[in-house]
Amino acid sequence: MTTHPAADLRTRFIFDDQPVRGLHVHLQHVWQHIVQRKHYPAVIQSALGELLAAGALLSSNLKLPGKLILQIQGQGDLKMLVAETDSNHSCRATARWNEQARLDDGRSLTELLGENAIFGITLQPNEGEPWQGIVPLEGSSIAAMLTAYMRRSEQLDTHITLAASEHAVGGLLLQRLPEKQIDADAWAHYTTLADTLTAQELLSLDAQHLLYRLFHETPPRVFEPEALEFACTCSRGKVSDMLLLLGGQEVGGIVAEQGSIAIDCDFCGEKYVFDDTDIQALFGMEIEAMIGQQLQ
Repeated sequence: MTTHPAADLRTRFIFDDQPVRGLHVHLQHVWQHIVQRKHYPAVIQSALGELLAAGALLSSNLKLPGKLILQIQGQGDLKMLVAETDSNHSCRATARWNEQARLDDGRSLTELLGENAIFGITLQPNEGEPWQGIVPLEGSSIAAMLTAYMRRSEQLDTHITLAASEHAVGGLLLQRLPEKQIDADAWAHYTTLADTLTAQELLSLDAQHLLYRLFHETPPRVFEPEALEFACTCSRGKVSDMLLLLGGQEVGGIVAEQGSIAIDCDFCGEKYVFDDTDIQALFGMEIEAMIGQQLQ
């Protein structure tokens, strides 16, 4: 795979003659960090890539230091898709699915998720309380689900186009400026042009060439691009906190039976192993005493 100078960039643009802003994102090395850590079935890989691109687009509006988390949960063979992007321009994503199921490319996302699937957006500031919005899924694609969410919750005209391959992911977002009105015909003009974009163009063109291809008759003002990177926020300390929440009886029982407890990070694959000495230090008591504890 060749290295592209615009491999992991997010580019903002705005139309000066209409209250419309936009974003273009292209992720290559970030995406490779993710797909090389798990053997994702093609249909799940595609959906996860599109959600990652969507997260990179929507997180550009973070007003406080923190992270944006997009999550889709289902009860079918696809259990969860999650993508996180933070204010430091780092991304990560993962999926959980029924690894015993045969997942062919012919099944739609809604079929994979099953009934009662939900979509959630979480804004998690570094300081202060998180905010979360959860809605039933509307639409048969990640782009359609996000467009419906933005229309319902943000009440902003939004048009999103997403694409993913095994090598890269890309996304384009058009949005009416908040508290501004736009003529319906003008908005239809921009979205009709955006609809001519092919997946291959979205995956292969940088922002300059893509925007010229779409809007050369009314070119937008383009801002300096932002570099994005893969980064995982897992740590041994965070795993320790999780074990403390599980409680001494459960953790102590596993260590007594297996000799240690191992936790793998879903996002980066890092393995954290705690033996009996680690667990005794963590809980401040012997394994036997932990097992004998009574639930409060």
